[in-house]
Amino acid sequence: MTGGALLLAGADIARLLTPRDCIDAIAATFIAHERGRSHGPASGGLTLPAGSLHAKMAAIRDDDRLYVVVKSNVNLPGNFERHGRPTIQGVLLLFDGDTGEPLAIMDSIAITSLRTAAAAALAAELLSKTDSHTITIAGCGEQGESQLRAMAIVRPLTKAFAVDVDPEKSRRFAGRMSAALELDVEATGDLKSAVRDSDICVTCTTSASPLLTKDHLHPGLFVAAVGADNPAKQEIDAHALAASRVVVDSLSACASSGDLSHAITAGVMSERDVHGELSAVVAGRVPGRIGADEVFIFDSVGTALQDVAAASVIYRRALAANAGLSVVLDNRT
Repeated sequence: MTGGALLLAGADIARLLTPRDCIDAIAATFIAHERGRSHGPASGGLTLPAGSLHAKMAAIRDDDRLYVVVKSNVNLPGNFERHGRPTIQGVLLLFDGDTGEPLAIMDSIAITSLRTAAAAALAAELLSKTDSHTITIAGCGEQGESQLRAMAIVRPLTKAFAVDVDPEKSRRFAGRMSAALELDVEATGDLKSAVRDSDICVTCTTSASPLLTKDHLHPGLFVAAVGADNPAKQEIDAHALAASRVVVDSLSACASSGDLSHAITAGVMSERDVHGELSAVVAGRVPGRIGADEVFIFDSVGTALQDVAAASVIYRRALAANAGLSVVLDNRT
């Protein structure tokens, strides 16, 4: 190895990649994927005594270089109470797929938060009404903030409703985001009324039972469901999915671990009922919104294609800005 791998912290990532840039990077990677220039995505994991380990992998050829990502996270529910540490922690490794050279080691949580919101915003650009101006955010944690910031980029939002199982958390969120985005953000405990008055709804929770049912749906609604990333979680009722046009980030992953998996288990949907993958919509192979009254649900479990899209841009910008710390991992002569 002639150089060093770049070590990039969450603060570096926030400086090097804006939400708009991440949306565009994911769109470009999805088009490349549709053109056969990707490998994967793939995933794997194992159960730990207090949680789980999960790894996502993908590769994309860009600028005559094959970028390969392996993102590994440890998920330990209750970790903060036991050890004062976050529930999810991890790293992203970026390689040159042609030479095998490790290029970068990045904080995976910062990338995951950014790319999850960017993928949902990309879906909103294609599947929500262009004049959507009201939104409900269900789940007022870090991801809820990232989602609202990203959605405000792609749609002319004027009103947002903040909903959380912890009312104080939704009130703090509303105050913070109202100031940050100069947007009218209202904390409320009435999810049904909030969704009724919204053009867009984002669910980003850890719920084990459905938040949205068929009764919540109304003509023209776009829902981004990003919280149910394993079979133990569910945000959207099976019958609500069956009554909507469903777009997924990965058909195989959503069928096994997303909200879609619950609809398939309930026998109200099959994989054939899915409108398409988001990459196919981006590439124009599958149509997006055609009519104003269509109800779309974007079921997202997150894929490493989104990770490699973000990480490759971050890496190139880090090199140009001389950012991060260079670490020589192989000192053989």
